[in-house]
Amino acid sequence: MVNSPLINTTVAAATSHAVKSYGSGDGTIFALNDVTVEFVSGQFTAIMGPSGSGKSTLMHCIAGLDQLTSGSALIDGVDLSTLSDKELTLMRRERVGFIFQAFNLVPTLSAEENIRLPLLLGNKTGDTEWIKKVIDTVGLTNRLSHRPSELSGGQQQRVAVARALATQPRIIFADEPTGNVDSTTGTEILTFMRRAVDELGQTIVMVTHDPVSAAFADRIIFLADGKIVDEMLEPTAVKVLDRMKSLGT
Repeated sequence: MVNSPLINTTVAAATSHAVKSYGSGDGTIFALNDVTVEFVSGQFTAIMGPSGSGKSTLMHCIAGLDQLTSGSALIDGVDLSTLSDKELTLMRRERVGFIFQAFNLVPTLSAEENIRLPLLLGNKTGDTEWIKKVIDTVGLTNRLSHRPSELSGGQQQRVAVARALATQPRIIFADEPTGNVDSTTGTEILTFMRRAVDELGQTIVMVTHDPVSAAFADRIIFLADGKIVDEMLEPTAVKVLDRMKSLGT
């Protein structure tokens, strides 16, 4: 996939010497083992690796959903370990967007209400023009009054993508976002995410096991045994598949 050149080179999120371990002594298990990485603004990054490589742990720790054993995780230059629980909650609500494999929509709310939910929780209205542009980008203009049960799986995930974009977050974390949809719908969702980067200037970090999904990214980070073992720019599905085979997946 040919991607537009990156203009904004500021760092949206990063880790420095990140360690996440369980147990102690000889029985210590390292989910993350001295991981230092930066995620540049306006870039789509995929994180890949074998099962148990630490890819989801890395994303959860950077996103403030889990705590590191040592080292640091930063969003917008703020060390998450310095924040109180309330400050961390506000950080996640206002500066971070999330897209999960499960759509996590509120069944009693309309598509528009689900999209605006993070703003409603913060008693904010948001940027009307931005939200309209997001809704147009994901193609939901004619489905805003529908509840999740009245939408297809692909449409529900589009609502989830729009919800993640609604607050104009500093960074969006996506955990296997196409895992619950068919391949055609998955391609649509990834296309919308790609457009969010190219047209809306978003920053996305996605965990995936799928080479085709990863090929939508600008950059791929490969993990194995809790460490970054490789990086790839301008990926293709074939190149990704070959690299994953060498990692034993």
